Amino acid sequence: MIDLCRYSYRRQLRKVALAMILWCAGAMPAFASVDVNSADEAALTAVRGIGPAMARRIIEARAQGGAFRNADDLVDRVAGVGPKSAANLEAAGLTFGKTGTGAKPPTKGSAPAAVKR
Repeated sequence: MIDLCRYSYRRQLRKVALAMILWCAGAMPAFASVDVNSADEAALTAVRGIGPAMARRIIEARAQGGAFRNADDLVDRVAGVGPKSAANLEAAGLTFGKTGTGAKPPTKGSAPAAVKR
């Protein structure tokens, strides 16, 4: 005869263990931050809420107007992105870290790079 009390206890214990594992997994960030100013289409579509069409619009707006300064700039320049969706994208890992062109200006006193001949 099956001991229903023991079976029920084990089943409940498994459920609790599974719930704890899922809770711990949810507590950790499940995304990597993606910089909107340097990401390509594939990286942008990895952010929850950005599909291929929106990724192309973001890249086109960045090519036309330069780097995005912040979420408000993204809202102003990309069709289909409102304040609420911009906040959701930031929560999903979209960042505005690099606002320059990526090339650093030479500092005073630095030597130019050597040219191979």
